[in-house]
Amino acid sequence: MALPINIGDLLSGNVVEWERIEFKKGFNDEAILHTMCAFANDFNNWGGGYIVIGIAGQEGKLNIQPIGIEPDSVDRIQKELLRLCNLMHPVYFPIVEPITYKNKQLLIIWVPGGQTRPYKAPASLSKNNKDYKYYIRHFSSTVAAKDAELKELVSLAGVVPFDDRINHHASIADIKLTLIKEFLHEVQSDLYHTASNLPFETLCRQMNIAYGADECIKPLNIGLLLFNDKPQDFIRYSQIELVHFATDAGGDMLDEKIFSGPIQQQIKDVLRYMKNMILKEQIIKYPNREKADRFFNYPYDALEESVVNAMYHRDYDIREPVEIRINKDCIQILNFPGPDRSIRDCDIEKKLFVTRRYRNRRIGEYFKEMKLTEGRCTGIPKIRTAMKNNGSAEPIFETDANRTFFLVTLPKHPFFVENEIGDLKDNPDNGAINEAINGAINGAINGDIKTIILLLEKNPYLSKPKLEEVSGLSKRKIENIISSLKKQGIIVRIGSNKTGYWKIIK
Repeated sequence: MALPINIGDLLSGNVVEWERIEFKKGFNDEAILHTMCAFANDFNNWGGGYIVIGIAGQEGKLNIQPIGIEPDSVDRIQKELLRLCNLMHPVYFPIVEPITYKNKQLLIIWVPGGQTRPYKAPASLSKNNKDYKYYIRHFSSTVAAKDAELKELVSLAGVVPFDDRINHHASIADIKLTLIKEFLHEVQSDLYHTASNLPFETLCRQMNIAYGADECIKPLNIGLLLFNDKPQDFIRYSQIELVHFATDAGGDMLDEKIFSGPIQQQIKDVLRYMKNMILKEQIIKYPNREKADRFFNYPYDALEESVVNAMYHRDYDIREPVEIRINKDCIQILNFPGPDRSIRDCDIEKKLFVTRRYRNRRIGEYFKEMKLTEGRCTGIPKIRTAMKNNGSAEPIFETDANRTFFLVTLPKHPFFVENEIGDLKDNPDNGAINEAINGAINGAINGDIKTIILLLEKNPYLSKPKLEEVSGLSKRKIENIISSLKKQGIIVRIGSNKTGYWKIIK
């Protein structure tokens, strides 16, 4: 029974966080029972976890060479697992997969978050034990829940994340095999090769996108969101709405687009649209420097991360779409509601968005497999880094006191010019520029002054330190030239020294 994930990615920790993987050298029945119980309780809404038997765990890292288990022990271990599952209250059954990895036999136990949590398990497997405990995960360790943790776990009994709930308004036929196969092929899962030969209900159960008795099996919301051509028919407004404001001589123009379909396809489609229609690159060449400056009006990485985060962290119970507004000077991405309450207000002010509990555990799990997100609270830092590396202003993150919305604003690059400007040395208009300059200062222009004026003509936002860098002239000479040009009325400074720009008076 193949798993819907690439085994190499799983064991490398590139897709699933180490906190969600437990390595076992051999079959330790009591430890495995407690870890299964902890993953099934899914206290942090991580999406459960994986137990790998046949690899020795060491500080949460994978040994280079797996130890493996005896091939003839696989059946015995699976029978013992069945006994352990019946000891849990309520009874819970994970998905088990024997695999060969680096010529060693391993057994992988996939334990998704359970539908009927909280689960408890015997504290000991001794014959006289009557003590049952509720186990949870603390980082990479399995521990018994105590006091406040136990109360919180019990309070989650009737709270199943939206993406993991049964959708009683849909049928198993609403999940499309073609979309499942596309996903399995994309993530390079071994399940892709056998998907067409399995009974469809078995395939859906194996991917944990359907639930229920054989006579009344129903899709989970995650199955509809990812593997239905139009999940909006079952989950209203599970879509992206884009509004593009443009300006021409006649006034404001408005272009509206709705992106529907499977949510992963929506993300790809809206990013493709913005890449083709919105993103523009500016190239600035300098006379005395071989390397040109390149930047975009908006960095693609920041856009991608913002859109993925909005679709990942929105609440699909709230019938509001993800909204993208492309304004003249910024792009805004809005989703409902705001950050989880586990993120403190003071942390939001410091732009530290580290949550203890994810809103959509299953969506995050699939997005990570498709390499759309890392799922390690890296979204906000990645957006900020992309904007900084592009030379853009700091992104703005907004919410209200009640956390009813989350708005990301990406300012347009301050130096961006709509039409790409080439090297001024090869520009036919340079003759007119030079003539005006020569007339203004009675033919006293030398090569250094021409260089500075050409640089400012090309990029009026250059600061004095930047002029020094790109021109190769000394700081003192730059200051003398700027001072002389200002006195002669050739240039004037508009705005402050920090955010203003130079205007050339022709």
